[in-house]
Parts: sequence; C-alpha cells; structure tokens
Amino acid sequence: MTERPTETHDGVETVEAVVRAQMSKALGGRRGMFEAAVPTLVFTVLWLTTKDLRVALTVSIASALLLLVLRLVQRSSVQFVLNALFGIGIGALFVQISASRGGSSDDQALAYFLPGIIYNAGYSVLLAATCLVGWPLVGFMVGSVTGDATAWHRDKQIVRLCTLLTWLLTVPCLIRVVVQTPIWLAGKSGSIEADSAVAALGILKIAMGWPLQLAALAAMVWVLSRNHTPLESAEAEPA
Repeated sequence: MTERPTETHDGVETVEAVVRAQMSKALGGRRGMFEAAVPTLVFTVLWLTTKDLRVALTVSIASALLLLVLRLVQRSSVQFVLNALFGIGIGALFVQISASRGGSSDDQALAYFLPGIIYNAGYSVLLAATCLVGWPLVGFMVGSVTGDATAWHRDKQIVRLCTLLTWLLTVPCLIRVVVQTPIWLAGKSGSIEADSAVAALGILKIAMGWPLQLAALAAMVWVLSRNHTPLESAEAEPA
C-alpha cells in the first residue's frame, strides 16, 4: 500500500486540502460576503423607495467606496470590495446604455441586473466546457500550488475529483440563470410590474449569491472529506 507523503507544499499534502484552502480564500469569509451584498441591497432599496436611479447608483457606489476605505485603513485585502465596485460599474454602464436607447426608468433599473445574469450564464458555460474537454477548472487550483499548472492532468484520479468539484461550482451559476432570467424577461415585457421584478431580482441576487456558493462549498467539502489524494501524485509520470 502506498504511504501518504510526508513532505508538503506550503504545509499542504493532499489535493483535497489544496482545494479547501483555495476555496476559502475565494469566498473571503463573512466580511467578503457582506461587502458583496451591501451595494446591491442599497441600490434595490433606494430605487424602490425613491424611483431615482441616480440616487440609487450614487449611494450604492458610495457605500462600496466606504467599505474600500475601511479596508485600506486596516491594510487588509481589498479584493472583494473591488469586485463589488466592478459589478456596480458594469451595472451602471448597462443603465447608461439603456438610457441612451430611450429606455424608461423601469427599463434602466432592470438593465442594472442584466450583467449579473449574463455573467452567470457565461461562467456556467465556461465551467461546463472545462469539464467536457477534460481540463476542469478546479484542477488549475492544484497546479497553482504544485508549481506545475498541468502536471495534475496526468493523474486520472485527480482529474475525476476536480471534474466533480468543478461541476459543483457550476450548479449555483445555473440556478441563478434559470431563476432570474424569467423574472427579468417578465419585467421587461410588462408581464409583471417592473417594481416587482426589480425587488425580486434584488432579493434573489443577494439570496442566491453567497448562500448558494456556501451550499456548493458544503457539497465540495463533503466530497473532499471522503478522499485523501496525495498531492505528489499529480506530479507522477504515468506508468
């Protein structure tokens, strides 16, 4: 029986441990989740109460900038605040495009949520494609630790594990697209009131954001807890 390795890479000796560590960094903890949710919550509440897109966008951007300043003062990672600011910026761009095309205030409010739907659809396709071609995205997390971006692909056991984990990452994105797209289309077509669509999309963007990611992570942790694949096996040449 092959013994588990005694040497580690940055204190990590199994593929499962690598993925757990990398996913923890990607989620950003409770604070990262809070920073991702605040701008969307502010925008949705202000739009529904004031009907003023400029106010809603300005205050949501200001809230993200305040969080950014706090991060800078504390000299901690600004990654998740910058992600939120980027999302707001893209949403604002879509609002401006809608306005330039003569869209009503309702159309512009709905346009704010369109980039998120497009992003999740595109990310779903990307993740699924990496699995279908046999190079699952999670595998490159392993490669980033071993120092060889592709050596893990020579071990079929690791490829199977990383494929399953990548599919689990795909599920939240697919769920968001399947749930949010009909609501957006209904609000755009007038099948439901725009206010109702905006409120639903705002709530769903928060409720289906980190909570779904955490659910996917829980499923990944369960899968990872069942296996102990040696990290060094990713570097082994085929027999």
